[in-house]
Amino acid sequence: MEITRRSLLKATAVSLTLAAAGCKQKENQQVVSEAPKISTVEPDEWKAAACRFCGTGCGVLVGVKDGKVIATKGDPDNRSSKGLNCIKGFYVGKILFGEDRLTKPLIRIDKTKKGTMEGFREATWEEALDLIAKNLIENYKKDPKSIAFWGSGQQTIADGYASVKLWKAGLLNNNIDPNARLCMASAVTGFMSTFQSDEPMGSYRDLDEADVYVTWGANMAEMHPVLFSRITARKLSTPGVKFYDLTTRKSRTSEMADTTMVFRPQTDLAIANAIINYLIQNNKYDKKFVDEHLQFKAGTENLGHSYEDGYDKSEVGAVADKDWNITFEEFKEMVKPYTFEYVSTLSNVPAADLEALAKEFADPNKKIVSLWTMGMNQHTRGTWINNLVYNIHLLTGKISKPGSGPFSLTGQPSACGTAREVGVFSHRLPSDLVVKNPEHRQYAELVWNLPKGYLDPIETPGYHTVKMFRELGNGNVKFMWSMSNNWGQTMPKLNRFRGNDANGKGVKDGFIVVSEVYPTRSTELADVVLPAAMWIEREGQFGNAERRTNVWRKVVEAPGEAKYDIWAIVQVAKRVLEGRKIGTKPAFDVLFGNVWDYDKNDLLEDEYEVNKRLFEEYRSFTNPHLNQNKEIQELGKKLKLKAKQIAPYDEYIKQHGIAWPVREVNGEWVETNWRYANGKQEDGFDQYGIEEFGAAGKYQEIDFYKSTDHRPSVIFRPFEDAAEIPDEEYPYWLCTGRVLEHWHSGTMTRRVPELHRAVPEALCEIHPDDAISLGIKDGDMVKVVSRRGEVAVKATTKGRGNPPKGLIYVPFFAEETLINLVTLDCYCPISKQPDYKKCAVKIVKA
Repeated sequence: MEITRRSLLKATAVSLTLAAAGCKQKENQQVVSEAPKISTVEPDEWKAAACRFCGTGCGVLVGVKDGKVIATKGDPDNRSSKGLNCIKGFYVGKILFGEDRLTKPLIRIDKTKKGTMEGFREATWEEALDLIAKNLIENYKKDPKSIAFWGSGQQTIADGYASVKLWKAGLLNNNIDPNARLCMASAVTGFMSTFQSDEPMGSYRDLDEADVYVTWGANMAEMHPVLFSRITARKLSTPGVKFYDLTTRKSRTSEMADTTMVFRPQTDLAIANAIINYLIQNNKYDKKFVDEHLQFKAGTENLGHSYEDGYDKSEVGAVADKDWNITFEEFKEMVKPYTFEYVSTLSNVPAADLEALAKEFADPNKKIVSLWTMGMNQHTRGTWINNLVYNIHLLTGKISKPGSGPFSLTGQPSACGTAREVGVFSHRLPSDLVVKNPEHRQYAELVWNLPKGYLDPIETPGYHTVKMFRELGNGNVKFMWSMSNNWGQTMPKLNRFRGNDANGKGVKDGFIVVSEVYPTRSTELADVVLPAAMWIEREGQFGNAERRTNVWRKVVEAPGEAKYDIWAIVQVAKRVLEGRKIGTKPAFDVLFGNVWDYDKNDLLEDEYEVNKRLFEEYRSFTNPHLNQNKEIQELGKKLKLKAKQIAPYDEYIKQHGIAWPVREVNGEWVETNWRYANGKQEDGFDQYGIEEFGAAGKYQEIDFYKSTDHRPSVIFRPFEDAAEIPDEEYPYWLCTGRVLEHWHSGTMTRRVPELHRAVPEALCEIHPDDAISLGIKDGDMVKVVSRRGEVAVKATTKGRGNPPKGLIYVPFFAEETLINLVTLDCYCPISKQPDYKKCAVKIVKA
């Protein structure tokens, strides 16, 4: 039978209809073969949304019939995905219909059964919320540092904004951090240290125009397949286009590469420096661009590694982010040792391949895009390698131009929009503001109608994620609320707090709240589980990797008593702020009164209105000129906050997403595709360097207006080795990551029958020669053992990836295969992001 797009759509429709009705498909049922029988099944209407999975930000049209989701397809009006969805996006509608959806609040009555889903009873929302508030207040009064909130790049923008407002303004507490700390923090600190502004300056349009693509630790073919399709289309249709894949393991992405450079883990630092050294020593850099736009810096070196809880306050940890100005000549001498020959010996990459890549950057006629994800960010020198890739693009002037630029890809649907833009990180406030800057706190006070100096108690950043969970394991965090994440499976070095060793007391003794849609390895450690509305069962907003904000309307009702997360956040806020005042007014009224219906003593009934009001309030951070308060206008202009300007809420629905910064041009809200590049707004270029923040017309083509003195920093970052290197006892590198069909911990995708059948278990990829030397055959169970723990997993020499000798790869989606019992929680001293990509292990037959 010929499978057409139409038959696939109809097949999806019937399978979603069955799921919505609570029916099961037979295990071996061929859904496509049923298509001719359901020719009359068509949705009543299609509603636009954003995909629930990765940070690509694909548009999805959701087909609804009789109030049920029966189909999904790509949204051709979404400018990020242009109608395409990957296999996960194709089946995204089915994530709503797992048989074990959480539909009622659960309260644990037997703490001896923590670590299982036993020992719970069903409860009313009122009882669960009262219990949460009681424990939050009691622990906060005893020790304000003993409470924590772990948010997510999967929360909506309004969710994140509400949680920040409760924690930082309501509780005056910075112990709030997102799971984006595990995936994007190094990209954040890389952008901020180089440009003093977060997020990429280019757009996905660069993928359609580049001459050369370089992936630095990014398996885009599986992790960002919709974007990778644009690269393959360009490469296959345009003669001369080249693709270089820098990786520690050959992947599906490598199959499209002209050159795959498999390097020894951590030596990407040296490879980048070799390219930089070649450009400078051979006068192949863009001298005019360097002279006009750049400054040079060096920073603290020999940072050591963050094994111990006290690292951040150690002599070196406390100054890890310090840097200072140097001359170009000093920088030139610093990179001089990084010759192709030296770096080849260090990295195992042939010198000829290193030189070939360097010459691509040196060619003034080549447009180049660098792309990366976790291979660079999950790195004990994650900030440094981000800085180094920016260095290459800055030295060659290949930045902020169509087809040229460094591009950090995100892993979660709103790691940008929520975690980064509204300030869920423990050190941030909305719109690139940080808690340690008095003017930034003052601006937040003005927007939130707080007295001057009210936020001074939060001038010190709170616990970052690794520190937060270490303190949970140590018993110092007594109350934790997590939302839209699965830390019980995804945190590194799980034995620290899962209760499997002496440091696990915190999980057993502390009070833990988990807002979730399905039972997970986190809900089994909770004291209260709150059933959450999911994706299109609520109003929502995501911000993707190209700075595009997508907004969607609620499509269907959530099952049972599941509620949207803002409702739960504000209900807890009402309880914990009871009796407190800010100035002369009740604290709750000041912070959340605009979304509260005092007649019915609950949130406004209209979820759209609640979300819109919170979003528009956040928008006021980025649009100070819209506020009538002159002090807000003046301080906002000084802080250049208009550089992140966003549009009115309804515009995002109308346009199916818009990329910031936006401008109103002739009554239309227009997006920006290339920040800092002066040109016509309607063509996608930035206008703020010319009209708002420009240095008196000094910079005609590119104006890095957010950077200090309009000059981003080229920062020298040396090679320093990994935290843990294979040795005689633990002779193999372990790398972890994802697979195409499953997203993160598999909470949603493993409940989609088609995706689960495609990849039903995690496998350990091992090089055939290593397997022979260990006496391991395909399908054998092996133990992967580190200094921290061990896990049993099935071995394969025929996986999609091909690791080099001495390295194994295990994905982390399978809850029965807790590979993070084995991983290391050492992190980048600047970004605090842990390194999941390399630690030392041994392999034995199970």
